[in-house]
Amino acid sequence: MIDTQSLPTEPGCYLFSDAEGTIIYVGKAKNLKRRVSSYFSRHDLDQKTRRLVAAIATVDFIVTDTEVEAFILENTLIKKHQPKYNIDLKDSKSYAYIHVTDEPYPRFHVARGPDGDGRYYGPFVSARERDDLLRLLKSLFGLRSCRRLPRRACLRAHIGSCSAPCTGAIGEEDYRERTRKAEAVLKGDIAGLIRTLREEMAALAGRQEYERAMELRDQIAALEGLRERQHVDRQKAYNEDIVNYIVSEGTVFLMLFNVDRGTLSGKREYTFDETEGFLEEFLARYYAENEPPEEVILPEAVDDALPGYLSHLRGGRVRVVVPQRGEKKNLLDLVRKNIEIAFFGDRIKLDELKRRLHLPDLPVAIECFDISHLSGTAMVGSMVRFLRGKPDKRNYRRFRIRTVEGVDDFAAIAEVVRRRYSRLQKEGGELPDLILIDGGKGQLAAAGAVLRELDLAIPIAAIAKREEEVFVPGFSHPLPLDRHEKASLFLQEIRDEAHRFAIAYHRNLRKKTVIS
Repeated sequence: MIDTQSLPTEPGCYLFSDAEGTIIYVGKAKNLKRRVSSYFSRHDLDQKTRRLVAAIATVDFIVTDTEVEAFILENTLIKKHQPKYNIDLKDSKSYAYIHVTDEPYPRFHVARGPDGDGRYYGPFVSARERDDLLRLLKSLFGLRSCRRLPRRACLRAHIGSCSAPCTGAIGEEDYRERTRKAEAVLKGDIAGLIRTLREEMAALAGRQEYERAMELRDQIAALEGLRERQHVDRQKAYNEDIVNYIVSEGTVFLMLFNVDRGTLSGKREYTFDETEGFLEEFLARYYAENEPPEEVILPEAVDDALPGYLSHLRGGRVRVVVPQRGEKKNLLDLVRKNIEIAFFGDRIKLDELKRRLHLPDLPVAIECFDISHLSGTAMVGSMVRFLRGKPDKRNYRRFRIRTVEGVDDFAAIAEVVRRRYSRLQKEGGELPDLILIDGGKGQLAAAGAVLRELDLAIPIAAIAKREEEVFVPGFSHPLPLDRHEKASLFLQEIRDEAHRFAIAYHRNLRKKTVIS
């Protein structure tokens, strides 16, 4: 039994070790005795903390003068000992950068991380956004794409999207000016660049250099469109980080937005086990490796010592803000929305489908059937399977219709449904939580009759293409689902995938028929 009575009541750090003397957890406390005692007196500990307590053999401590010193010491000890039960703070993704090379005519290209000469901008969470931005900058400012300058002009030079430094069409200083403007965009100063370009355009128009002025006008229009696409554009004189999280089933899903003077410059995602005080521990660990900004926006209050700790790390004042309303609260909500999309998007779709179709269980496995034919020839069926909201392509199935003559979609649906589930019954295979049929009430009735014949009580629905109406057994009218709501959109996604798969199979059969 751990004796906590001899522990001091001062602030400091505590170190838990296992029977082999290995330090397995380091924590900080305002009152060491009270904090350490809580591990052994409480009965509502989470699962991970219960495992930690079971493994503790000895407790050591180091007293500090202030809570800020405890923050600093905690990070030093965690780095030194790498305790098993502290957060394994690894970024959940590796994002790419845009690299500007250090050459007479700099090249802009994608790089996996800062490694070498030149300047790096990023990281970019969205590859699509990064590539679109890079493509726009190259086209806008005539920047080269080639790894090495060729001896003659390439196609981009001929169509006017490259300034062609390879041919001497632009001087080194003029090209570097274009580079500086492109880097201003990467730094987030789009508004400043637009002002500069407007002044240049006015000067060119005054000198009657209308062709060049029109080029700048087009650049300004493109930059204004880019600025409108920025997720955050608030023109602040300082940097901010916005942190929010969602806890689900003992796991913390946390996201951090970096805002560079009002413009979102990147985001980072983390997942780790939920423990008491996890937000404070995350912030202390994260900012030990990353310079704190002037302001950190959080969803809840944290230890009063945290601002002092962050200010110590930064060498200047850091404000910790917990907004209740207004612009900054909207930013917190934006981060939460991104968490929901990044980590829970598929679960939200399944929950919504369960609610709107009044299903008894979450539709983790969904199988959808479609029939394809050309004027009654080469009639085929397809079945796609979605597992936890995503296509499970290894379990897609194709069916050549064997028993149906001519065009009879109802009979064809009945055949493929019978073949699929009679086989699963025979083999003891896993049945789906929901069956979806591409069609209307007729196709639904045909498939439902087969399920009753096989004595299977699997929920079933049908979705008709024209109005995206959803039908279920026992109702003569479609369900009151708006075609743009989440549940309907998810059903449309599944149906479209089944249709695509059926069409692909049908085309293959037609090709084989033509060849033979």
